[in-house]
Amino acid sequence: MEPKDSNILKYMVLKNLSLLNYKNFETASFEFDSKINCLVGNNGVGKTNVLDAIYHLSFGKSYFNPITVQNIKHGEGFFVIEGNYNKKDREEKIIVSAKRGLKKIIKRNGKPYPRFSEHIGFLPLVIVSPADRDLIVEGSETRRKFMDGVISQGDSDYLNTLLNYNKIVAQRNSLLKYFAVNHTHNQETLDIYNLQMHDLGTTIYEKRKAFLNDFMPIFSKRYQSISNSKEIVEIQYRSQLNEQDLLILLKENATKDKISQYSNFGIHKDDLIFDIEEHPIKKFGSQGQQKSFLIALKLAQFDFIKTQSKVNPILLMDDIFDKLDEQRVEQIIALVKNQDFGQLFISDTHADRTEKVIKKIHQSYKMFKL
Repeated sequence: MEPKDSNILKYMVLKNLSLLNYKNFETASFEFDSKINCLVGNNGVGKTNVLDAIYHLSFGKSYFNPITVQNIKHGEGFFVIEGNYNKKDREEKIIVSAKRGLKKIIKRNGKPYPRFSEHIGFLPLVIVSPADRDLIVEGSETRRKFMDGVISQGDSDYLNTLLNYNKIVAQRNSLLKYFAVNHTHNQETLDIYNLQMHDLGTTIYEKRKAFLNDFMPIFSKRYQSISNSKEIVEIQYRSQLNEQDLLILLKENATKDKISQYSNFGIHKDDLIFDIEEHPIKKFGSQGQQKSFLIALKLAQFDFIKTQSKVNPILLMDDIFDKLDEQRVEQIIALVKNQDFGQLFISDTHADRTEKVIKKIHQSYKMFKL
């Protein structure tokens, strides 16, 4: 491949965005800069909603509220988000729309996707938000979603395997409930689900293991550069499959599943353990260390997806100054200059503060006062 093509591969820009009845916006449109875009204004004016609309175009759902109808403006019957992109020198129009009582629709260049999963990864994107703290403080599901989200943007087979696995687990749980209610048991039927869970689950387990193997060095490097420290940070992949084959686990724990009417073993119980100096960061990390950990996690996500997709993901930074000091924000924004990032969107309550930091990196930018 010629060098010229390798540059084109990295190119993706959201040129403009229009919103209709989306969250607090009745109607709004934006023409964006190809490098840096700053959304500034008081709390509650909709800065985060604009970022969420951009997220919506990549993932077909909101980052902050996945319940579709709750993203329709109060008192209205539908919403429409439209984004026009330039990706690898091609014009791409994406529309996400939803009507109350009907299924959401995602269209690419006028053509609806039969399955939303086909769209995931087409417009790579990473969001950094104060809500990311959930990754440290919440339960294992939040961290699994993070891991699955990173892998899925570069591997559509993984996403489909995961969706099928979740379907099988739900069906197996229904079967266990049916057995309990009807005081019956059919081992043959259960064995079919066990086998399917094993095959799909083992594939997911191997991919998650390989992902963490690749991701850990990238993350570690990012943490060192952000924190300017020598602390050792680590992410460990905790899975029941580390100890035992899933089929054996399901057979050995059949009685437990029968009593609880639930599938207690499988990759749906996996977790990521975040450590600093061999201790859980949730308990032993200072606020500054936790912030650095999360930013490093998201920037490593950016690096990983960029390598996988050969496209610079769009980077959204919501309310960035709210959780980080100015010096740390400067460090992060300087990375945009130094490391061949793509398009950046920042929201903040203080226009002067944002502009002061942005000017230092000598890139083209646009300020949007909401």
